[in-house]
Amino acid sequence: MLLTKQQTRIYRYLETYLRRHGRPPSYQEIREHFNFRSLNSVAKHLKQLERKGYLESPWGNQKRAFRLLPLRTTAAAVPFLGRVAAGAPLEAVEIPETMEVPESLLSGGNNFALQVRGDSMVDEGIRDGDVLIIRKQEYADNGQTVVAQIEGEATIKKFYQRHDQVELRPANQELEPLAVAADKVEIIGVVIGLMRHYKR
Repeated sequence: MLLTKQQTRIYRYLETYLRRHGRPPSYQEIREHFNFRSLNSVAKHLKQLERKGYLESPWGNQKRAFRLLPLRTTAAAVPFLGRVAAGAPLEAVEIPETMEVPESLLSGGNNFALQVRGDSMVDEGIRDGDVLIIRKQEYADNGQTVVAQIEGEATIKKFYQRHDQVELRPANQELEPLAVAADKVEIIGVVIGLMRHYKR
């Protein structure tokens, strides 16, 4: 599973500490190194690493009792630009964060990630909460799944254009297509990959 930039920094710190000292750092040492406000913050970050499969705590609640699992290196950091609707258009909010993405999901050019909100693309296998990998480009072929912007708001739909009209089609039989004049639609990029967290 993907790591945020902050989670990667924590993992690298733990890795370096273990190599130098032969044991994990204490919660207090982690808190002081990253200037976290509380030990509870440390616990939350470590739990996220454990949930994503990069850390293991086989000895219960002992605070130094964890071991690191290998960090997958065939990944690249791409900008995470927020959340975008797979239902009605929703503003995609840019936030200062990156995500590690398997290189197999990337393609040439600029790539970025967005998290899906809504279920209008569920018949294409795109579910609420999925992270989409987008290749940034200003054009699309008919039938491609795109992130399109309409009057400042972004949405995920299948793209079809005929003359001066664009139809943005959901992949959900309960929803209607969105018909828009071509000059009102800005293509932000084309969907090239998807990542999903499975809840345990």
